[in-house]
Amino acid sequence: MTRRRSSSRQRSRPGARSPQRDGRLRIIGGEYRRRLLPVLDSPGLRPTPDRVRETLFNWLVAATPGARVLDLFAGTGALGLEALSRGADTALFIERDGQVARALVDNLHTLGTAERGQVLSVDALALLVAGPAGFAPFSLVFLDPPFRQGLAEPCCERLEQGWLAAEAWIYVETETALDVRMPANWSLHREVRAGDSTGRLYRRIARPAE
Repeated sequence: MTRRRSSSRQRSRPGARSPQRDGRLRIIGGEYRRRLLPVLDSPGLRPTPDRVRETLFNWLVAATPGARVLDLFAGTGALGLEALSRGADTALFIERDGQVARALVDNLHTLGTAERGQVLSVDALALLVAGPAGFAPFSLVFLDPPFRQGLAEPCCERLEQGWLAAEAWIYVETETALDVRMPANWSLHREVRAGDSTGRLYRRIARPAE
């Protein structure tokens, strides 16, 4: 579920959930379970709700340990941090807002897992277009772009250009009304709806040449 929703990534949209009152992110499972991390006081920035994270990681219980994680449009990094807590090997967080990215780096250090987490303050789609040179294929991807910018479909298309492991898992969250055409070799596994957003978990089917 979303970490930042607005088109500018600085303004919350009408009807959006308000940030957590205490301004903290709670890790809900794994090694860092119950750890509380500060969340930057920035409009529209908030952790993925606990209920949705718990549902998602129940689906991914066998896929998370040892995973190479890519968290695009990371915001607070709630999903990538949860994956690290649950045994993911590494996580790459992509967050364009420099201040938010620095807060995420601080939280990685607070958890003592900075050696397994890397934060890049760059545009997510631009990075995907540039190609995966220097990065090993990712086995678990979280994709939660800001609404109404038409980013979900091109990001999914670009992920197929060398970013993904043969049988990667990809979680995509969009506004419920949006009809996104996914790559033909992605199979829908599960979906969860909260408010006006829907999260869908896909399993990639390896292409014959891979």
